[in-house]
Amino acid sequence: MLLQVKVKPNARTSVLEPPIQGDIWSAKLKSPPVDGKANKELITLVAAHFDCPKSRVTIKRGASGRIKQVQIDNDE
Repeated sequence: MLLQVKVKPNARTSVLEPPIQGDIWSAKLKSPPVDGKANKELITLVAAHFDCPKSRVTIKRGASGRIKQVQIDNDE
């Protein structure tokens, strides 16, 4: 499964919101976009939302941008 996620770092709370219109998810992250902290928090948040191990969640594109493409691998 592939998700498009728009990330907003330095938020008060960490939240992953499903898309209201279109197909872009919204993620508000407490972590700053420094040293990959926000990316690690995004992976943790996506894994918790979809109830899967963090090892199955990867950022395929946009690791240094605000819009990221996140892949969740199947249970195979």
